[in-house]
Amino acid sequence: MDTNQKRPFGMKDKLSYAAGDLGCNMSFALKSTIMAIFWTQFMALGETLYATLLLVVQVWDAINDPLLGSLFDADKHNYKRGKFKTYIFIGAVGLLFSGLFFFLPIPKAPKVMRCIMFVLGYVLWDAFYTVANVPYGSMMSVITTDPSERAQLSTWRSIGSMIGNIVPMVLLPILCYDAANNLRGNTVFVVAIIMGAVGLACFIYMLKTTEIRVEENSVTISEKKQKFNVFKAMANFVKNPAAVGATLAAMAMFIGMQGSSTATTVLFQSYFGNAKISGVIMLIGYLPMFLFMPFIKKIVDRFGKKEACAVGSAVSVFGALLLFLPLGNGMAGLVGYVIAQVFFGLGLGFYTCVSWALMADAIDYNEWKNGTKEEGTVYSLHSFFRKLAQGLGPSGVILIMGALGYDGSLGASQPPHVAENMKWLVASLYSFSAIVMFLSIAFIYNLNKKKVEEMNAELSERRASAELDT
Repeated sequence: MDTNQKRPFGMKDKLSYAAGDLGCNMSFALKSTIMAIFWTQFMALGETLYATLLLVVQVWDAINDPLLGSLFDADKHNYKRGKFKTYIFIGAVGLLFSGLFFFLPIPKAPKVMRCIMFVLGYVLWDAFYTVANVPYGSMMSVITTDPSERAQLSTWRSIGSMIGNIVPMVLLPILCYDAANNLRGNTVFVVAIIMGAVGLACFIYMLKTTEIRVEENSVTISEKKQKFNVFKAMANFVKNPAAVGATLAAMAMFIGMQGSSTATTVLFQSYFGNAKISGVIMLIGYLPMFLFMPFIKKIVDRFGKKEACAVGSAVSVFGALLLFLPLGNGMAGLVGYVIAQVFFGLGLGFYTCVSWALMADAIDYNEWKNGTKEEGTVYSLHSFFRKLAQGLGPSGVILIMGALGYDGSLGASQPPHVAENMKWLVASLYSFSAIVMFLSIAFIYNLNKKKVEEMNAELSERRASAELDT
């Protein structure tokens, strides 16, 4: 125990924090991997109706994330297990049951009922995801104040996230598509039960092993207590270049990755003619991330988080541009696609491993400039824009796919010209994602290595002074 009777930061904290995002992604990856195909092909909503409903439920996002984040900041109740852990547990349990409702396999139900199921299921899932994910993301700020330890937590969160994404990404296509490359909806529901239970178990492990080292209800650093103002907090977010840059990069990543997921599935269904291998091919793109993960701390300590992410996103731009090579749908085309994925994933790994540490620094930047931490609001606004991209990206892409000739009622049997169009659409989305990420980190995010050191030194002095005054 340290002088505050807290366990010293160590591997237990890293494993615990990784388990939290593994739990989140057991639910999130299922939705992002299967949702569009499940509702457009198996549940037969149709592309336009699906895209419209997806846009409608984003209205809930506009209310959900900032509202719950501000309520979390303003909540000063002394919960038995702590505020962070209480909210996370409620959200974790809700995720399990809302996920099952969302994937009920009843394609012959009246279309009105299917629409209600989609909207209600998505709204419930989204609400519980926010209740769990916003305090989970903000928890990094109360586990440790050390920037190097935060970078380690961010890396281990990324490991948990990648495992939570990779397992469904590889197994779902193998389990849920038949020999004709069409989705088996009943199997999706069974998988949702299993993945929901695993996700809840991961959350429970995290809640039992996480050590909180910073006062949870601390939102100011001076002895003068300021009344919390959500509108001022939102204005501060817009004026926070670090938060804006990190958020734009995350939005670009999700528009490219989540937006292209349906087009990628159709690409493998109809262009390469093998939906089952799509997850394995995507896994190959993740492998380079694991190769340099052990060196992330050294890279960050030597060069800085912003600097590492800028170089990584430039590598992703190169990988995305390789997708435009006209190699056809045979073995040469598949090999070319794999090579492009490797470069794209290698570059993306830099950002993925430290993305949450970027936001932790952005929260500190808000405190440095405005005198208030506002963890929940800053993070929930970041989460809102991420989820906005996760909604607008797939819905917009579905409409583009429809304009390019895609017809969900045909399943895997899309015409050759439509399959070809999916190739160019995927290449375009990846390129857009990588270019915007590079511009956001290199030119908007303003916390380079030197400025982070200056900020942390000044904040440490303020906090020490505040403790002496009390």
